[in-house]
Amino acid sequence: MDIRFDEEQLLQLVTNLYVLTGLTANILDPQGRDIHLFKDHPPFCQAVNAVPEGHQRCVECDRWKVRSYTAEKGFQFYRCHAGICEAVMPLYDKRAPLAYLIFGCYLDDSPLEEQWERTRPRLEWYPGGPDTLKSAFFQFRQYSPLQIQAYSETLEALSAYIRLKGMIRATEQTDLQKLELYLDQHYMDKLSLASISKAMHIGRTKLCTLAKELSGGQTLSYLIAQRRISAAKRLLLQTNLPISAIAEAVGISDYNYFSKVFRSMTDITPSAFRKQFRG
Repeated sequence: MDIRFDEEQLLQLVTNLYVLTGLTANILDPQGRDIHLFKDHPPFCQAVNAVPEGHQRCVECDRWKVRSYTAEKGFQFYRCHAGICEAVMPLYDKRAPLAYLIFGCYLDDSPLEEQWERTRPRLEWYPGGPDTLKSAFFQFRQYSPLQIQAYSETLEALSAYIRLKGMIRATEQTDLQKLELYLDQHYMDKLSLASISKAMHIGRTKLCTLAKELSGGQTLSYLIAQRRISAAKRLLLQTNLPISAIAEAVGISDYNYFSKVFRSMTDITPSAFRKQFRG
């Protein structure tokens, strides 16, 4: 299934909501990736995202929101990795989520100092220390439970309008597109020809043919490794994670094997890559 977003209509909708309420709403795709509709984020969020590690933490948090959704219906509320209140709700096409509607970047109505003290330990990684973000944190608006309930119920009603107007719609994918999407979503998992064949309901011979077509003659293993190493490059440049942790994050538990694969595809070791390109 291929998801199409009418970004112009969606942007107008979330902008109008922001003007009326001061709360930001946004859309994530089924994998938890921001489709980058709304960019007028609060100063605190801008500061966090301006740091490569902070941006990566926000990206991973968005993915976590999608994976951890367990509510029977409506919005599920939580605090993000940086301690800010947010909420997420799937937008369904029959039984499968087409996208996820999120809103947030606010604080509840408990004392600000107490909320800051709970948030501060989450920001120890931030360059210069957590206290450099304190003034930006105190700029967040506070909302009562009644206000948030009213906003969430309004958004739940608007979700039907989004579907009615076709702002988010699904189209059928080719087998080639399905394989590409599956690998993009699952490269970090333990994968094999047999497991992919079973998950996608595509025969092994056909999978090998699709892989060659997708890669210009390479194997399925090559396609998986290509995605893992691309993800590893991003983590090497954008975070301070140890290389062993990066190897685990992209689906390769053996550090030595990870280094071997990385070097075979880049002609450089992971540590040398980080040193050379981070400057």
